[in-house]
Amino acid sequence: MNRGRSIIVKETEIAVLESNDKDFISLTDMARYRNPDEPSQVIANWLRLYNTISFLGLWETIHNPNFNSFNFEGIEKEAGRDYFGLSPKKWVGTTKV
Repeated sequence: MNRGRSIIVKETEIAVLESNDKDFISLTDMARYRNPDEPSQVIANWLRLYNTISFLGLWETIHNPNFNSFNFEGIEKEAGRDYFGLSPKKWVGTTKV
């Protein structure tokens, strides 16, 4: 990945990463707009939402031939519940993203 560019959105610098001729933007940098001191809390809250998990599952189903849809079903069943929590590391480890 090449991290040489950035864009400015609402006075916040967002890193642009390039991989295989595709651009990716930094979720952490975007989360800093809401919480400059702890962007990981914004991401953690976002990952608790059922709609977020459904979107990620659909995205991976379309774009990732190694996506573990069986393990995803367990995550999706729990998403949105009061006790549900998911880290990016757990997502990657569970679904083989």
